[in-house]
Amino acid sequence: MDTPQKYNASPDRLLRRSEAARYVVENYGIPCAAKTLAKLACISSQGPPFRRAGRFPMYSKAGLDAWALAKLGPLVRSTSEARTAS
Repeated sequence: MDTPQKYNASPDRLLRRSEAARYVVENYGIPCAAKTLAKLACISSQGPPFRRAGRFPMYSKAGLDAWALAKLGPLVRSTSEARTAS
């Protein structure tokens, strides 16, 4: 008799929208609100990637990390260097 295969979930737990916003603020210091993520999901493709679980958007930490890092500019030493680096 075959033993049933256990569902092997990804180790990256998916976060609800409010948890995702808190994760970005706590880990990257980038201001982020759940309402901002909701707006980005509706009107833009500039937000972090998400999956839907029924009607709930669920965000992976890896997707949030990539999105937050893409929002950060390059490391600079002065404001004049910042103008030329962008």
